[in-house]
Amino acid sequence: MSYFFISAAHKSSGKTTLSIGLTAALCRRGMQVQTFKKGPDYIDPLWLTAASGRPCVNLDFFTMSRQEIHDEFGRAMAKAEIGVIEGNKGLYDGLDLDGSNSNAALAAQLQAPVFLVIDARGMTRGIAPLILGYQAFDPNVRIAGVILNKVGGSRHEAKLCNVIGHYTDLPVVGAVHSAPELVIDERHLGLMPSNESELAEKKIAQLGERVADQVDIDRILAIAADVPALDFTKQPQIQTSSGQLRIGYPRDRAFGFYYPGDLQKMCDLGVDLVPFDTLNDTQLPPVDGLFIGGGFPEMVMEALQANVSLRREIREFIDQGGPVYAECGGLMYLARSLKWQERRCEMVGAIPGDVVMHERPQGRGYVRLEETDENPWPKVPGCSAGIAAHEFHYSALENLDPEIRFAYKVTRGTGIDGIHDGIVYKNLLASYTHLRDVGGNHWIERFLAHVRRCRGDDGTTQQTGVG
Repeated sequence: MSYFFISAAHKSSGKTTLSIGLTAALCRRGMQVQTFKKGPDYIDPLWLTAASGRPCVNLDFFTMSRQEIHDEFGRAMAKAEIGVIEGNKGLYDGLDLDGSNSNAALAAQLQAPVFLVIDARGMTRGIAPLILGYQAFDPNVRIAGVILNKVGGSRHEAKLCNVIGHYTDLPVVGAVHSAPELVIDERHLGLMPSNESELAEKKIAQLGERVADQVDIDRILAIAADVPALDFTKQPQIQTSSGQLRIGYPRDRAFGFYYPGDLQKMCDLGVDLVPFDTLNDTQLPPVDGLFIGGGFPEMVMEALQANVSLRREIREFIDQGGPVYAECGGLMYLARSLKWQERRCEMVGAIPGDVVMHERPQGRGYVRLEETDENPWPKVPGCSAGIAAHEFHYSALENLDPEIRFAYKVTRGTGIDGIHDGIVYKNLLASYTHLRDVGGNHWIERFLAHVRRCRGDDGTTQQTGVG
């Protein structure tokens, strides 16, 4: 078992493209590669999943305990030959002053060797004190090598390597030269929809070839092999509830932000996941409930509007008491309308409000929520009183009905209005917050219990909510 950590001196240094390229290059060698992403994220894991052929696992101090991170990492690595862990932001960046939730803290906990990615544009001798400072800052972090990125050419590369070799004891394991084909437009290509999968595959192959040519893969593999054996707790056996549920979820160009572990847990609990296409399917498949995740509905808003019959069926499903959970992009889709760049399109209309896209994020980062009595989901054993989650949205809700009910009070973050999140209408719960079934937040069991109650499995009627 081998693994390594890709981090950077600062954000936007190119660690994502290098992580994708390294993953693709290792897979080209026939290796079974397991990828990980530090923190809450959907876009980078989608690319890493496509590059490796297996689901990327998120490791997040805010929503997971250290033991849970350790066990999740160990269980995933037990089925792989090598692990690639991609950090977020800079190596020492994090929420707390003590760095307890930083990339460095995660690398130290896993005892993973770190390859420091440095955006080398405009740098020569000044790269030495930068590296020396990163080495000295935390002795618990093992920086094992440097990958130079966005290098200006062979002369620039030679100067940087001479400086690093003279002033530091770190090896330069790669020098990737600037090239337009190494840039990924994350916002537009991040979803990798089915009809653009060929484009994504070409990009991944291109990154793999570039990295293989400009990074010493053999040196990285040798360093990555020097890691401790992992001792982890095996996943407890999940008891499948009686009565299989059919949960529909959109998986298309508009919606694709789902944690693979959450979908897998639904399957483990006996759920039949039924994908559908909000752009092309004219009818809702027969389902007991809906889970509408995040995505980029604004990118295809005209096509969503054009599919009148599906929007009508979803609205009728909700109005008739059908249980639905929607996050961020899903909330946008269920609103009255969506406006972006002076264009306005009709959406489902179940939520009495209008969505407006802005140039800057309206909510971004970690979220803490406290439940109100309006939350329609039943409690399950092991749930904590507060909810740790995350949000990232450029849109905001306007013209919202003042009588709307909310499932959450926001104690950290923005949510819908800076105070509340989680719109409740009949058996619908829609929020800007993204939940993940980890830590004390067992939202999947709660949602499925809600669906069963709406279906009448416990003797209640379907209309458990009020309009």
